[in-house]
Amino acid sequence: MFTNVNRIQRRNVKELDKNVNNCINSVVDFTQTDNASENQVSIFNNPFPSNEIGGYINTSNSSKNQYKLEINELKVIDDFIERLWKVGERGRKGRMLTEEEMTMLCHRSRPLFLAQPIVLTLRGPIKICGDIHGQYCDLLHLFELCGKPENVNYLFLGDYVDRGRHSLETISLLLCYKLKYPSRFFLLRGNHESQSITKIYGFFDECKRRFSAKLWKVFIDTFNCLPVCAIIENQIFCCHGGLSPEFLTPDLCDLNDLKLKIRSLTRPCDVPDAGILCDLLWADPWYIDDTNDKNTPEPSGWESNERGVSYMFGADIVDQFLERFNLDLIVRAHQVVEDGYEFYANRSLVTIFSAPNYCGEFDNAAAVFCLSKISNQIENLQPTFCNLINDEIDQSLQKEADLEGSFQIIRSIVPNKKKD
Repeated sequence: MFTNVNRIQRRNVKELDKNVNNCINSVVDFTQTDNASENQVSIFNNPFPSNEIGGYINTSNSSKNQYKLEINELKVIDDFIERLWKVGERGRKGRMLTEEEMTMLCHRSRPLFLAQPIVLTLRGPIKICGDIHGQYCDLLHLFELCGKPENVNYLFLGDYVDRGRHSLETISLLLCYKLKYPSRFFLLRGNHESQSITKIYGFFDECKRRFSAKLWKVFIDTFNCLPVCAIIENQIFCCHGGLSPEFLTPDLCDLNDLKLKIRSLTRPCDVPDAGILCDLLWADPWYIDDTNDKNTPEPSGWESNERGVSYMFGADIVDQFLERFNLDLIVRAHQVVEDGYEFYANRSLVTIFSAPNYCGEFDNAAAVFCLSKISNQIENLQPTFCNLINDEIDQSLQKEADLEGSFQIIRSIVPNKKKD
């Protein structure tokens, strides 16, 4: 019986490969850069269509705007999702994806990530999630409380793997949802989506122990294609870590300049030791060590990061960044915060962390930042789309939506480790 199941799985994967290959007329050359010629817009004919107009990727719930999977492809992806949910639910027997199936997920995800911009430009409503770190049961609990991806738009800020026990289940489910809902489900890169960090903090060991080091390399190749930041309604800047000194150079005057600067980064790529990509994934707000000491001056400017990588930035840097690029808020992850979210710089920046009871050692809550539109005028607008490559901002669309933010607080369903 077990042999028959494996044979069926292999046949399904081969059938999916065949169907997808029939849809793709040309495959993305992985040496392609995001600042390629504007004539290179049409990378794919059908599988990953350009779902933008007017500067925004569509996040409509309309099925018309979803990637049209062939029936057999949809069945396979749905089967993967169902099996992965069963794996994480108590009292249900589920079969984890095979190495071949996870390899297929990665191979299909990479062209999709590269077909969408390295700087995502999104509309609300949308829910923003911070670090997950392989806490798979908590990820499923998050979807149960906040809504499954078939009904809700999501933006994840990175750090899907390492430290937790079930990184493979976590990243596999997220990739399944990305393939099924490419215009409504978004994954940014975190500092743990890199070769060097995953070798230290657990993902490499998990892949090698459960499957093979080859599978780890396949995932790393996928991580190297992830987008690195998102801008929602031209009001909210989202990334995993923080800001870079290169964002405040005199040559950058408006939001278009900022996007072009970030889009000069080449994908696929590993995370360098310095520069814009490093800062977006590693930088932190500069907090006062002793908040009770009124004589301690508020940190300002830039300081070498205590992590040994990138920078810490003061509240004045946050203000300069928002003012220069006409933005209202920075949303980032990267740090454990007790209540799941924490404001900085007079509520101009918020840190989101979505792994409750982190590593079984912290008593932190998790949070999801829920953004909704409150303008009646905007609620009546039809979804719009724009060209994926030439996505210059239409000035008439800037800050047209009044956004309302709230936090969904999530407590862990897994108890703390017992302490002596």
